[in-house]
Amino acid sequence: MQLPLSPLAPSDAAKLLPVPGVRLASAASGYRYKGRPDLLLMTFEAGSQAAGVFTRSLTAGAPVLWSREALASGGGAISALIVNAGTANAFTGQRGADAVLALSAALAELCECPKNQILQASTGVIGEPLEAERLLPYLSGLAAGQSHTAQAWQMAAEAIRTTDTFPKAASRQVEIAGTTVTLTGIAKGSGMIAPDLATMLAFVATDAKIEPALLSTLLSEGCDQSFNAITVDSDTSTSDSLVLIASGMADHPPLSKADDPEVGPFRTALNELLLELALLVVRDGEGAEKLIAISVAGAADNAAARRIGLSVANSPLVKTAIAGSDANWGRIVMAVGKAGEAADRDRMAVSIGGIAVARDGERVADYDEAPVAAHMQGREIEIAIDVGVGEGQARVWTCDLTHGYIDINADYRS
Repeated sequence: MQLPLSPLAPSDAAKLLPVPGVRLASAASGYRYKGRPDLLLMTFEAGSQAAGVFTRSLTAGAPVLWSREALASGGGAISALIVNAGTANAFTGQRGADAVLALSAALAELCECPKNQILQASTGVIGEPLEAERLLPYLSGLAAGQSHTAQAWQMAAEAIRTTDTFPKAASRQVEIAGTTVTLTGIAKGSGMIAPDLATMLAFVATDAKIEPALLSTLLSEGCDQSFNAITVDSDTSTSDSLVLIASGMADHPPLSKADDPEVGPFRTALNELLLELALLVVRDGEGAEKLIAISVAGAADNAAARRIGLSVANSPLVKTAIAGSDANWGRIVMAVGKAGEAADRDRMAVSIGGIAVARDGERVADYDEAPVAAHMQGREIEIAIDVGVGEGQARVWTCDLTHGYIDINADYRS
């Protein structure tokens, strides 16, 4: 399915930076997509460490189950990661598990490492078993053809796409103890996007030296304010995986404690990178034409604010009103009310595009809809809500809901 480029796509391609200790190669296996890369292999310097967060779906795919167990049993050690696009290998029973084992065993032999140092991810149609024998012949060529270049990263972002209309990638650099370290990441996601630990596929690598426990902490913190703060359609995928790999090639003392002053700049760069990738996913929401940011304040606590924000972000009525550039703020009030969280109707305030539309439980007396309507015509919409009960706050992002979403998903298996 060839989809038109999202109108929210970045105007310029990201300038990607290679990560020392990380090599990549992509191939066009033709498994589902023709004439484009759909298989990615990443390998990592000996001693590399990884942390991951995965979907909590009770119908999680075989690659998720394998990778979750591999990280736990291997103490975070990683040698390789393989990703295929086209079939999710989810709800495929023993056949799916056997395919994962076959690929891991073959890669472990190629990389001369234990099988639990191989991670896997798959994305695509649910319920179709992965035929490992169709991918196994590509492994040796991928291993031999790997490179560490920016172009290899760009091709990797292309290889993991399904309904994505553009590749998603970003880089950052930061200093740790006087040494420059690099972070580069890729992501895929367009539909079946809703927060639940991770909301698509995303892989971030750095050459920093970071102990496994700290790596896991930093990833969880960053994920909470990025990938767990976005939604396209409220549907959590069976394949959601977010993995952070540290090759340890940078020449600085290892980081092991969250309160180490040297961790601060790295944490900031990682959080910025994760948020950039997450927002690229929202910008490519299936059929999306508008990016919507929702800020919630005055909630009982931050978790309540997050739930209120997501209630608004996931409301079909709110999303379709915005798609039609209709300044129907009553739908926002409705979505706050159904969230199940404390809110004071008579102290609530709502603004759109920085313009107050409701305050103290009713419409602003001199409310002029014209500037709000003008804001609603834009590509990026800002909604702010104060529910008037406490100090909790949160910010979440979503996109509008257009007929394009129906078209894409009605024809997804065609």
